[in-house]
Amino acid sequence: MTFTRNMLLASISMTTALLTGCASTDSSSSKHNNSFSNEFYGTLNPYAAEQVYFLLTDRFVDGDPSNNHEDQGGEKYHTFNRPLIGPNGEEANVGYMGGDFKGVLNNAQYIKDMGFTSVWITPPFDNPDEAFSGGEEVTYGAYYKDGGKTGYHGYWGVNFFEVDEHYPSKDLSFADFTRHLKEDYDLNFVLDIVGNHGSPSYSMPVDQPKFGELYDGEGNLVADHQNIHPEKLDHNNPLHRFYNKHTGLAQLSDLNENNPAVVDYFEKAYLKWLAQGVHAIRVDTIKEIPHFFWKDLLGRLRKHYPDMFIFGESFSYDAEFIAEHTRPENGGVSVLDFPGKEAITKVFENPGTDYSEILSYLHLDDKVYQNPYELMTFYDNHDMTRMNATDEGFIDANNWLFTARGIPVIYYGSEMNFMTGKNEHEGNRNYFGQERIEQAKKHPVQNNLTRIAHVRKNNIALQRGLQINLDFTGDKASFYRVYQNGYQNQTALVMLNKGDKDAEFVIKDKLSHGLWLDAFSKKHLIVDQNTPEIKVTVPAHGVSVWVMNNQANNKDLIKALQKQQDALGLY
Repeated sequence: MTFTRNMLLASISMTTALLTGCASTDSSSSKHNNSFSNEFYGTLNPYAAEQVYFLLTDRFVDGDPSNNHEDQGGEKYHTFNRPLIGPNGEEANVGYMGGDFKGVLNNAQYIKDMGFTSVWITPPFDNPDEAFSGGEEVTYGAYYKDGGKTGYHGYWGVNFFEVDEHYPSKDLSFADFTRHLKEDYDLNFVLDIVGNHGSPSYSMPVDQPKFGELYDGEGNLVADHQNIHPEKLDHNNPLHRFYNKHTGLAQLSDLNENNPAVVDYFEKAYLKWLAQGVHAIRVDTIKEIPHFFWKDLLGRLRKHYPDMFIFGESFSYDAEFIAEHTRPENGGVSVLDFPGKEAITKVFENPGTDYSEILSYLHLDDKVYQNPYELMTFYDNHDMTRMNATDEGFIDANNWLFTARGIPVIYYGSEMNFMTGKNEHEGNRNYFGQERIEQAKKHPVQNNLTRIAHVRKNNIALQRGLQINLDFTGDKASFYRVYQNGYQNQTALVMLNKGDKDAEFVIKDKLSHGLWLDAFSKKHLIVDQNTPEIKVTVPAHGVSVWVMNNQANNKDLIKALQKQQDALGLY
């Protein structure tokens, strides 16, 4: 093929842009196309560039055995290492296992190397110092039972101003931890907050210390359930007013959202943590409290941190329901995409499913969500059964997760198919450990995850671009992601193959003319009247991403982009 001098210069410019991980800033090209007449984007929120690694602090890596407190709780209610044994010798655990801030920090480079930009850990707040004696006794595989369980997970807060003693070290405070994550590894920190409940609070044979109690920043007792059933609480008693007089989740102390003192308490507590290097907030059990509570509390926090990104856990597979949280009048937060989780696992757990079955959760142009491009996408976490897929299924799921709309979240261990298909009390939250991390570095799921995560990390179209679907049939899927804003112009063409055999893709539909580059091999080709297609063979369980760092110029593509942008009302 003969290149003109201008085409050669363009090729050099575009190749340089891809190699440096930047979209084109070719001002002459933009001006030639009537400046910024065609601006397209899924979101302008900078948080959309994030890629989140989620872990249970206690279950990741024990970096400092001196903070394990193996004698805590005494013989009867000891908190360290409380195994649940299954019928086939399988094991889960409801005690502390030793993971801490140092264990996370020691492996921050591992997390960064995979392509992640943020670390989300479970709540670091102080939890009870004994195993819970009330409720129904938890056994292997049992669901929704807390008897004999400890607060290793962090969600049983008793003092939301203080760090739990199991996590820091003498030379590593919480503030040190977040600072080192950012300064040494360029990893942002996500704080997991709770407003719905405290610790288990009633049904104990004998009232236990801290359970059902709440302390302020000075260590003063401000609430005490006193081991009383919620219906028998007396709101004339100041220590009871923090709690509702109805049952909530399990035997947890259900906080009274109508008591202004509760909002005041959490405002003061969380402002303390936000001042120590927090980049974003995840809200636990957001659906359990009416919208007005979160609008009030989060509004107070935003007065101090107006650009803080916040996403909530509304455990429901009903998109219309979880979308309520995204509306400004209800607090205006993003949410974890549970309908997406349902569709993703359905497709990738089951070989032979049709790729078209994954499209149901995207809601690209129907205004169900305030903005679907800002949702947190995932396929498993600590509260549900881990995805029950083969290694190839995980590879396919990650190829989709890091190219389709949304902000990807990966649960610790999923990078090596850890505890496949296990629920909470079957091993979903089992200890990972340093040895497994070393094994994971050579695992095919981890290696392929790293490969696609870095492509998303380096291409703005995959982070913030509108998604225009092409063909979703059988084991094949293809779509565009388009981002045009100011002088940043990028179109990414994604081709996915979840089949066991190589698949050929021939892309002509809505294809813009110009220089296209392979995001993996850095090869390039020119699409023009003489070569009006991109023809690629995608290997089994593989992904191909081609990038054009210039404005889209295909009329049909521009029409589709305009239609979606108008439908979403994103301008």
